[in-house]
Amino acid sequence: MGLIISFTAASITTALAQPRFDPMFGDHAVIQRDHPVTITGRTASHEVIAITLGSETREVRADKDGRFKAGFAPIGATGAIALNARAASGSITAQDVVVGDVFLCSGQSNMELEVRNAQDAATQIRLSADDQLRLMLVPRAVADEPLRDFREAPTWRKAGPDSVADFSAACFYMARELRKTAKVPIGAIASSWGGSRISPWMGARAQAAVGQAAQSALVSLHGRDPFAAERVASAEWEKWWREETGDAVGKEPWQPDSAITWTDVPRIGPWEEWGMTALVDYNGMVWFRREIELTAEQVREAKILSLGLLDDVGRVWINGKPVGMSARSWQPSVFDVPPGVLKAGRNVMIVNVLDNYANGGLSGPIADIKLGLGQAGALPLGEGWRYAVATHWPADAPRVPWGDTTGSGTLYNGMIAPLGAIGLKGVAWYQGESDVDLPGYADRMKAMMADWRRQFGSPNLAFVAVQLAAYGRPETEPVENGWAAMRQAQYQAMVRDDHGGLATAIDIGDPFDIHPGEKQEVGRRLAAAMRAVAYGQAGSRSGPQAARAIATTDGGAVIEFTGLAGGLHTRSAAQVIGLELCGEMAGTCRFVPGKVEGLRVVLAGDGRPATRVRYAWAGSPVINLYDEAPLPVGSFDLPIAPAR
Repeated sequence: MGLIISFTAASITTALAQPRFDPMFGDHAVIQRDHPVTITGRTASHEVIAITLGSETREVRADKDGRFKAGFAPIGATGAIALNARAASGSITAQDVVVGDVFLCSGQSNMELEVRNAQDAATQIRLSADDQLRLMLVPRAVADEPLRDFREAPTWRKAGPDSVADFSAACFYMARELRKTAKVPIGAIASSWGGSRISPWMGARAQAAVGQAAQSALVSLHGRDPFAAERVASAEWEKWWREETGDAVGKEPWQPDSAITWTDVPRIGPWEEWGMTALVDYNGMVWFRREIELTAEQVREAKILSLGLLDDVGRVWINGKPVGMSARSWQPSVFDVPPGVLKAGRNVMIVNVLDNYANGGLSGPIADIKLGLGQAGALPLGEGWRYAVATHWPADAPRVPWGDTTGSGTLYNGMIAPLGAIGLKGVAWYQGESDVDLPGYADRMKAMMADWRRQFGSPNLAFVAVQLAAYGRPETEPVENGWAAMRQAQYQAMVRDDHGGLATAIDIGDPFDIHPGEKQEVGRRLAAAMRAVAYGQAGSRSGPQAARAIATTDGGAVIEFTGLAGGLHTRSAAQVIGLELCGEMAGTCRFVPGKVEGLRVVLAGDGRPATRVRYAWAGSPVINLYDEAPLPVGSFDLPIAPAR
């Protein structure tokens, strides 16, 4: 028997806690067709509320926090649909809701890059109006636990010049292409963060699946007790340092009286701008030191330490005791001062800064470098710094797992979890640049896809990833290359998944810009793969990819392919450029010519042992092998199997 609600005009107009839908179901929303629908939102605590979707009404009771959810059967018909809710506290109607297909786009900066910053922006923005294409841009957010509500609520907006300019270019162009063939309303949700690894996008289940449950637990601890979490993380970092360097306990560089020769810092700002030859292009580790004189009253009042931008990442000690590590990329660093760290009289602060890219250092601004003293104001700390370039620093320094771009689940918690169990047609993923040279990417991708499918209630949810575009110095001889290895890891992750697809971008990159502007073609290729994976239409879900290499009698190999549209062709040459025969060990690869024979490529032996064949194995390789789509063959490194 359904719940009975009694309404009066007064109870509706004088709302105690007027109902509201979650952002996914607000004005201009797109609801996924042919998928169970769960409408969610908030109203008064424990209030009974009636939600109507189309011709169906569900009456439910909100929980103690006022959250409600109402389930509806899948809807097959596309187009406009009514959505409203009524309760004793008030009523609400979502305007202009439609049923169609919904796509989630996520990743790092190449997915985040806006239409206004891509090629041909002015024309594409001017011609972007489409009231059946709806866009939702999720604001950046970091969280230690999965959020039920967005920190800053996004909204659905119809595609047009005002909404498209700041939206993800790759996502918009994909959705626009899909509109041409799907002939239904389409919603595109963009949730990305530039510079992020895949690990922040992986929820706790995904973290556990790849052996990172302890990191997730530490993030949760940070949400409950930041000081306790920092003590654990600092102890791990210090242990790592001693194991890597051999420093004895009490003799490390962060100790107040460590045996380091210090030099005065010329000025606050990137060390590349100090005018010192050794630091002009230095990417590495530098130690900073500053002494602080405090009264007993100042010690009692000191709660917040601000150090400005620590580029890329900084870790802080005072009097040899850990304070914290900067956890927010390219943002000013602010630390809560743990109790018992400061003392009356002389205090010594040591800051370790590790820079991996572009400028680095204690970058300021100088006004932001200070010790907060409550009502007494702040003690400026911008002057009096000294520094020492690390004579030895280990690679892969641990980061705190509650960070943004390198954290464990922090972006999932803040930017994916609040989407709840909305229905999706597919996910477009453009990420990997920040995971280059980190092993295990295919496993992390597999775990993340499984976790997202669980959240969105769709075990067969389509995922299409963009394979990394060309970037980096062109090579004149065979090299070992992490960028190429990442392309292969991406292919392995997607080809092993029954509902995975791949959009190659190797030929539309820029060797001098990690953010190539040609995003329209990326969108077209994403759409082509999505049609195959999400819609089951004819076509390759991965584009042309090398499947296997088989030995020939002359010591060469024959390469067979999968995912071809028509035959293979070379461009601007009679032979295939960029092929290599290799031995078992690194440094044994050499360029060899290849010839297209129908659907295969044949490499002649060169008189030297060969156990592997590689192609386009560089960050920014010269390539000329395409199918008739036309799509390029991406990087591969294959073992050569014995002749059949």
